[in-house]
Amino acid sequence: MKEIIKKLKNKYIIASGIALIVVTFTFSIILLDNNKVVTTSNANIELSSKKIGWGIKRNDNHEQPDLGKVNKQIIDEAKGIAMGNRESKKVYLTFDEGYEAGNTEKILEVLKQNNVPAAFFITAHYVNTSPELVQKMIEGGHIIGNHF
Repeated sequence: MKEIIKKLKNKYIIASGIALIVVTFTFSIILLDNNKVVTTSNANIELSSKKIGWGIKRNDNHEQPDLGKVNKQIIDEAKGIAMGNRESKKVYLTFDEGYEAGNTEKILEVLKQNNVPAAFFITAHYVNTSPELVQKMIEGGHIIGNHF
């Protein structure tokens, strides 16, 4: 009986130690400074690692949604595209690829047959589980974006 109690105490001490390490690590990550400036060689702009909210403000009058001043400025400086020109009649195809449900191969095939580029927003899990499909997206000339 004393042996069982001793083993249980040891397991409790080990579990408590692991929990303490996890909590300490979590708070360390939370308290990291998010205002560092990072310079990239990809473009002649400075990017900040400061977190900003992303989203759009929908309009009731059938106008394009508002991206917000900060988001619009970041996109413009990076020469990115967030929204098309409202005078131009174009459709942008985007696909959220958080997981592979068996449809991506057919989607890529149809896009290739019709010479249509698209944007695929993929997760790290998707990259790890379906690298051959990601390669086909790249080879097909599609845009690959990060899906959080």
